[in-house]
Amino acid sequence: MPVIAIDGPSGAGKSSVSKGIALRGGWGYLDTGALYRGLTWLSLQEGVTSPEEVAKLVQIGKLNFNLDASAPKLTAKYPLEQQGITDLSEVIREELITNVVSGISAIPQVRAELLLLQRELIQKSINEFGGAVVEGRDIGTTVWPDAELKIYLTADVEARAIRRQAQLSELSEISAVSVADSLAKRDAIDSMRAASPLKQSEDQIVLDATYLNLEETIHALWNLIEERTVNG
Repeated sequence: MPVIAIDGPSGAGKSSVSKGIALRGGWGYLDTGALYRGLTWLSLQEGVTSPEEVAKLVQIGKLNFNLDASAPKLTAKYPLEQQGITDLSEVIREELITNVVSGISAIPQVRAELLLLQRELIQKSINEFGGAVVEGRDIGTTVWPDAELKIYLTADVEARAIRRQAQLSELSEISAVSVADSLAKRDAIDSMRAASPLKQSEDQIVLDATYLNLEETIHALWNLIEERTVNG
């Protein structure tokens, strides 16, 4: 199973499920959303706003993602004028980044630049791990349309809000209502952007995790993988 594409809205559980599947299968894992968050962080640090200059930061900042599912990590060269590599895995989860990333993600130049990096990382994962579990919003439709298995992981906004609130509770006090409102706004932005919008395609298998916990969701997805492996 070289590539498993897991798309879906924010808060559906893509990261935890994707890592769990990658670990179980011994495959590499790529969180494409982390790349957009990392680029957002770099643009804020540098005060860069023009689409062209933001897109250039992908190469200048040397964004990279460690594909080992047991220790996934986003890194970049920062400060830009120095040679050191900085781990961005924690800072990209801050509320400011969450509030800004959809805007950055909607820039066509940014998506074009990161598309190249994502495909490069997926091929690297295939070469090193024999496969890749890739999560995002346009993996099965744009990034890797020939993925052997395409999943659209979703849940209703209330369930997603509760999960996201639990993730954010360690960083700040925030209500489920506020989180739900934020998710709804992000859904709208991601679904209506001109470049590679979040959308469900006909060849994706929908997995609704509204009433499933993490273990149950991973189990359900693993059954789909085994079924696809047997039936081709």
